[in-house]
Amino acid sequence: MSKQTPISIMIIDDHPLFRKGLADLIGMDPGLHLVAEASSGEEGLSRAQELKPELILLDLNMKGMDGLETLKALKQTDLESYVVMLTVSDNESDVTAALRLGADGYLLKDMEPESVLEHIQIAASGRLAITDSLTELLARALREDARPRTPGEAGLTRREEEILDLIATGMSNKQIARELDIAEGTIKVHVKHLLKKLNLRTRLEAAVWCTKNSPIG
Repeated sequence: MSKQTPISIMIIDDHPLFRKGLADLIGMDPGLHLVAEASSGEEGLSRAQELKPELILLDLNMKGMDGLETLKALKQTDLESYVVMLTVSDNESDVTAALRLGADGYLLKDMEPESVLEHIQIAASGRLAITDSLTELLARALREDARPRTPGEAGLTRREEEILDLIATGMSNKQIARELDIAEGTIKVHVKHLLKKLNLRTRLEAAVWCTKNSPIG
């Protein structure tokens, strides 16, 4: 079996001490490779476009261009990098704002190092990464919005329901395509349609919605 290439990671955070600790942590996992650090949103955006890392760990509260502005700018490029917020803020408005701008995960800096590493690995494999304590907060925020409460109410097709269930298990589009033996491009189209029907913007919101609204069994 051939040895896999380590996942390329970039850190965007304006705290040198935190970057150092995170870099050391990433260095402990041979499956991860830190390719760059940036101390500001502007620098991070430039380096990301230059290096095209597979995963970007992004702080929320930064001087100048903050995390949300940086996230929005990153998502407007043609980068395919997963972007995961890694921050001290568990404020509901920060969490929902980040996810609605397309963040691929949301982690808190006070997590145990082993848990941070575990969630980095989850995110790097293309699955949704979110701190357990924030899942209920997200579900509550989604419930407060006017959204369909069942797949049937949303008018999802059987295929869309199938894909939604797989999103909820944490699968990436590539993994879902492999599982269902369908082209990845077709999966992307289905995901776009089901998000529109559910009045959701991101896969993470869809996963939380599915967990809370899909019938069991």
